[in-house]
Amino acid sequence: MSNTLIALLAVAAAYLLGSIPFAVVCSHLFGLADPRSYGSKNPGATNVLRSGNKAAAALTLIGDLAKGWLAVVLARKYGPAYGLGSGFVGLVALAVFFGHLYPIFLKFKGGKGVATAAGVLLALDPWLGLATLATWLLIAFTLRYSSLAALVAAAAAPLFAFFLWGGDVMLLAVGIIAMALIGKHWPNLQRLMGGTEPKIGARKKS
Repeated sequence: MSNTLIALLAVAAAYLLGSIPFAVVCSHLFGLADPRSYGSKNPGATNVLRSGNKAAAALTLIGDLAKGWLAVVLARKYGPAYGLGSGFVGLVALAVFFGHLYPIFLKFKGGKGVATAAGVLLALDPWLGLATLATWLLIAFTLRYSSLAALVAAAAAPLFAFFLWGGDVMLLAVGIIAMALIGKHWPNLQRLMGGTEPKIGARKKS
């Protein structure tokens, strides 16, 4: 089997891993409504939290983060044995991330990608992941807007990556992830500007 074919299979596997909808799976396990049926209708941890079940939301967050982390860790560990370097790792990172955004299991209508992106960044460089997470937490816990926290963290991630790596090829992957995150949160930005964006923990309307 050629190295190119191995790389393609790994990228495809990363996409399928990213496509696993932990918000839907965890909601089913806890006997909750499908997260696509209430709140923002987004299959992600923040919307699951609107159900009032913190355990389901936490498990969703862990699952979404873990799949991004696992895909990149495996690519970094086993890629060099097949002559696959940082470019391959970057493709795997993008595949698992876009698998979450456009999952084949949910007819390509997925979540916003914040937790999966965090997992990817932690696997690429723990300092990059921690700096980006710290940015998200700072905004989220002070202003109570998950979307605003995601937008600020996404904008900061490429800057952190540049300071850590310089002009490394992986900076391109981080930049693409950041732009995709901002694009996914564009409607949230409009609601933030209009004062209609719900805060973290806001319960779904009955």
